[in-house]
Amino acid sequence: MNTIAVKPYSLLTEGDIHSFRAGKHFRLYEKLGSHLQEVEGEQGVYFAVWAPNAKRVGVMGDFNGWNKITHPLNVRWDGSGIWEGFIPELGEGTVYKYFIESNDGSTHEKGDPFAQYWEVPPRTASVVWGLDYKWKDKKWMKNRSKSNALNQPMSVYEVHLGSWKRKLEENNRSFSYKELAKELVAHVKELGFTHVEFMPAMEHPFFGSWGYQICGYFAPSSRYGTPQDFMQLIEAFHKVGIGVILDWVPSHFPGDGHGLYRFDGSALYEHADPRQGYHPDWSSYIFNYGRLEVRSFLISNALFWLDKYHADGLRVDAVASMLYLDYSRKEGEWVPNIHGGRENLEAISFLKELNEEAYGSFPDIQMIAEESTSFPLVSKPTFLGGLGFGMKWMMGWMNDTLEYFKIDTFFRNHHHNTITQSLTYAFTENFMLPLSHDEVVHGKGALLERMPGDEWQRFANLRLLYAYMFTHPGTKLLFMGSEIGQTSEWKHDESLKWDLLQYAPHQGVLAFVKELNEFYQTEKALYEKSFEANGFEWIDYGDSHNCVLSYIRKGENEKDDLVVICNLTPVPKQAYRLGIYPSEQWQEIFNSDDLKYWGSGYKTKSAVAVEEKPWNGRRHSMALDLPPLGMIALKKGNDLVLTNNSRFSSKVVLGS
Repeated sequence: MNTIAVKPYSLLTEGDIHSFRAGKHFRLYEKLGSHLQEVEGEQGVYFAVWAPNAKRVGVMGDFNGWNKITHPLNVRWDGSGIWEGFIPELGEGTVYKYFIESNDGSTHEKGDPFAQYWEVPPRTASVVWGLDYKWKDKKWMKNRSKSNALNQPMSVYEVHLGSWKRKLEENNRSFSYKELAKELVAHVKELGFTHVEFMPAMEHPFFGSWGYQICGYFAPSSRYGTPQDFMQLIEAFHKVGIGVILDWVPSHFPGDGHGLYRFDGSALYEHADPRQGYHPDWSSYIFNYGRLEVRSFLISNALFWLDKYHADGLRVDAVASMLYLDYSRKEGEWVPNIHGGRENLEAISFLKELNEEAYGSFPDIQMIAEESTSFPLVSKPTFLGGLGFGMKWMMGWMNDTLEYFKIDTFFRNHHHNTITQSLTYAFTENFMLPLSHDEVVHGKGALLERMPGDEWQRFANLRLLYAYMFTHPGTKLLFMGSEIGQTSEWKHDESLKWDLLQYAPHQGVLAFVKELNEFYQTEKALYEKSFEANGFEWIDYGDSHNCVLSYIRKGENEKDDLVVICNLTPVPKQAYRLGIYPSEQWQEIFNSDDLKYWGSGYKTKSAVAVEEKPWNGRRHSMALDLPPLGMIALKKGNDLVLTNNSRFSSKVVLGS
């Protein structure tokens, strides 16, 4: 082909350009990038790329021998900085890059920021691809608002797609999207999780970044298959009633030569000043949230995954690094805002608009913030002054709880406030409790490795940690491997240690997680008021001597209330007295020490009288036998009929 092969053509209207430049075009993926088109009876591909600092832009690829000059694009007359053109005879699968000559004379070979498919890394070119797919998840999409509602249970299984399972016999390769659609979906369904969360599935050049250094923001990684294969994976989850949350990274991007960094020879997507545009923690580059075209790019990208891939929510990574100009910076290494403060006003404005647009277009999804500071109102609506997220990760709970559980049980009585502190602020946000990938890397060890004591105690501690998590207010997230008691840190280039399931203690953890999920979703008191202070009541938070926590979880109906008691020591407690409601019968409906979980099988007495004996500020009390390193949950009512709950425990009736 020669230069005549590029024909003038545009998908962009004047309205598109105006919205793009105003930072208000949130469907840019329909107009920029490469698009299969028919123009005047000819099939081909329309290309459009934003490069305002370019002197010349051309399309180079496998179709022209990677020639940089034979297929130049035309710059628009309107000053938008968009270059475009139509090349006949090209089709799906065409491999290409943009050759950009900057106004400063520098030259660059760039992948397409809007490419919907990329070559398999380490190759770095974009691929022309359509997103046609006949979705078969209509039932899920119609009813998912209930599954994502704040008064419903949400138990999330976090997955790194490349290392959940690997084919050792095939050079240790990762499972494909199609293979995951069978095995991963079946596993998550069997364990009873309501949602799955994928660590970033967008195209990234360095596998060791776990997906957090993205170059292809509009494409699922080609390592595991095609875009349609990824759609099939999401659809497979939807068919069995499981929602899919995608990890999304608008906080930074890598400096790879084919990526967004200095895209047209200038700081286009990032700040030019390294005090604002360079991220010292990750050696990456920070988006310029004040540049309106960049806002259009990012919000379009968020909506793209909700629109084209039927994602049920986005977990927004590293929000804290976006909110503060001095994040991970020393004095003199950052630029204050216009008021002299440390808050990134442009990022705050961007996040608010992002959430308004996401919920406005898809009201039945959830936007979840990974935010580790005390920034106020992260999960409150923007009309109340909040950032507009639906939920926020409860990093304080995670840090305090893991710090407590690693303490030798002999000394835990000196650290009781560590385990109770989270309830002082549990209802300031809509919190999700995470035990994520970040807690099992960088020398921290597997969760099981951090538990003190002998083998039995370590497994009992792990079960107790999960039991406390699932009965604590908030939604839940467990990283893959947690369900089998992984014995070593997660490694992105290795499979989980599934062979552990030949051993009884690990079988017990798996059975426990499965029944804990069912218990959580069966008992309304554990989720109906997860974000309301009147859904929780301490019985006794101050028993540091015995290292026992006792509290009540409350549902909309009083008959659904649960009493939860956690014995955080390996010593059984006999006749442990607890203040309680008067004249009710109580049924143990869950016991983390059950033999089927590889517990000791320690059971409370078959009948315990509720006495008119003041305790814990109540006129009535009862005495219970508490299992070692165990949690028991009790439900009240003379007419309690156990259905699903009956499989959880030994059916012990307590009453007068």
